[in-house]
Amino acid sequence: MYDVDRWTDGAAVRAADSVAEEVPVALVYNGFSHAVMMATPQDLEDFAVGFSLSEGIASNVREILDIEVVEHAHGTEVQMQLAGERFAQLRARRRAMTGRTGCGICGVESLDQLACRPIAKVGATGMLDAGALQRAQAELQSRQHLFDLTGAVHAAAWCGFDGRVEFVREDVGRHNALDKLIGAIAAQQRSFNDGFLFMTSRASYEIVQKSAAVGIAVVAAVSAPTGMAVRVAQAAGLTLIGFARGERHSIYSHPERVH
Repeated sequence: MYDVDRWTDGAAVRAADSVAEEVPVALVYNGFSHAVMMATPQDLEDFAVGFSLSEGIASNVREILDIEVVEHAHGTEVQMQLAGERFAQLRARRRAMTGRTGCGICGVESLDQLACRPIAKVGATGMLDAGALQRAQAELQSRQHLFDLTGAVHAAAWCGFDGRVEFVREDVGRHNALDKLIGAIAAQQRSFNDGFLFMTSRASYEIVQKSAAVGIAVVAAVSAPTGMAVRVAQAAGLTLIGFARGERHSIYSHPERVH
């Protein structure tokens, strides 16, 4: 809690205010630090698992043999033990990288490498009734607990095709919220074909890229997509929905899954 001066109608009132936290989070594989991200400190195990899956470091949760969250004076480490073959592949990738961030093109050193980055293809999935988008949005609003306190975080929700919200994760970074959600779904050994993603942010490239990487076939967002997100969704066979607000929405790619 922080003391703030709230101005209303030309007058200030002293009040206490909740703010969202963001802390440095180091993702450590087999003793080697791979990335340091700024993230909200809740659900960090989910975050680490989801990041590992969406960035292709692990192909499934069983390849992460152990995970431990360790607090330090200046941040947090999430220490993971990768299966031997997977860690060898990661070390090979690291030798070709100069740095890494939380974006969807992290680890790419040149435009040529970006152009050659493969786009994951998503498979067939269930049909989505347009009314499910309204139900998901309404239900999600009542489950954004950290946003209600701070007004400063994004939410990623996993919804059944009927619009029922099953998992929610929040973070100051929209891609972090998605990674946390992916990790939560994987930890429950749920299939990414059994529902759709609803984001309280715009649909950016990294949202579509991470979704396609784990096999999510339908992504809906309350705000607009970017052009690159639309092109990647088209190439991946992913249904991308923007401006999902109330009874309105716009389908930018593969509308055949929505009726």
